[in-house]
Amino acid sequence: MTDLQQIHDFLSEKRLAIVGVSRDTKDYTRIVFGEFVKRGYHVIPVNPLASEIDGKPCMGRLIDIKPPVQAALFLIPPKTTDDMMQDCADAGIKKVWFRRKLRHDEHSSNALSFCKEHKVSVISGFCPLMFLPETESFHRFHGFLLKLFGKYPH
Repeated sequence: MTDLQQIHDFLSEKRLAIVGVSRDTKDYTRIVFGEFVKRGYHVIPVNPLASEIDGKPCMGRLIDIKPPVQAALFLIPPKTTDDMMQDCADAGIKKVWFRRKLRHDEHSSNALSFCKEHKVSVISGFCPLMFLPETESFHRFHGFLLKLFGKYPH
């Protein structure tokens, strides 16, 4: 279960990787990437099919990031996440945020078990844009709805 302190700890990492940033400039992943950059984060995009995103060098794998990062935001489908977990451990990443909620299917339970075994803090399912400072009203409204229905982290 994700709590608000985990989210604050993750967002306190001012240098982090975003896995799955699309080459498509209109894709949601590019919006997330841009919002982190706009707020002063040093964000390293990870996409094996791109050499750069918005003028920033793009890495093919987490272990390619030098110096390594401590946190990674995953914007990829849950079944693809499993394939990235060993890279995560090899890169020394201790905080992960899975934007797409990992349910307890075969793949996601592997990723969650891997994180637990390697003492990696996990945030699952929440949109990070709700928690960034000075976020747009749409994202604040999304957070308000989660609070209203008792689903906002405490």
